[in-house]
Amino acid sequence: MRVMVMVKATPQSEAGVMPSEQLLADMGRYNEELVKAGVLLAGEGLHPTARGARVRFDGAARSVSDGPFTETKELVAGFWLWQVRSMDEAIEWVKRCPNPHEGPSEIEIRPVFEADDFGAEFTPELREQEARIRAQVTRA
Repeated sequence: MRVMVMVKATPQSEAGVMPSEQLLADMGRYNEELVKAGVLLAGEGLHPTARGARVRFDGAARSVSDGPFTETKELVAGFWLWQVRSMDEAIEWVKRCPNPHEGPSEIEIRPVFEADDFGAEFTPELREQEARIRAQVTRA
């Protein structure tokens, strides 16, 4: 199963406070462990929302809001995409993670939808299309 592991933002990360050299080194070692275990598929830190934008949808209408955004506890400061055997395995990996921020931090784990999760609505034609897209992304 694939899971998205999201490091929640803090007031400091939203203010653009960069991690210490020690935290960068600790995270580098942790990421190496994930790679050696065959778990890590992708992962990146994100700039503060002051450098981002949101696009809201209402039917055919679109509206754009520039950051920064409020409610820091709802924002994401970074992410990993992992391949694990179970949610329990993902939780165990997260528990081994260095604290991603100075002070209290939170990491959220969410399963990624797989083709079979969509049921009959994900027709053979749509599955073929998805396979073609994934093959193109893999080659890029």
